[in-house]
Amino acid sequence: MPETTWQKSSYSGSADNNCLELAASDTTLALRESDTPTAVLHTHRPQLTALLRHIKTTTPRR
Repeated sequence: MPETTWQKSSYSGSADNNCLELAASDTTLALRESDTPTAVLHTHRPQLTALLRHIKTTTPRR
């Protein structure tokens, strides 16, 4: 099994260990927080795209 290559968010500082990391395979995307690397969320590109679009376009409730 190939080793997973995690990519750190560009918004995270180099010294900060609390960031979002993403790994991609041919079929899925995996997301995790660097401070909890064993908790991994697996999803597919269309679902993650829809979630991010929703977050960007929805006004937060107060």
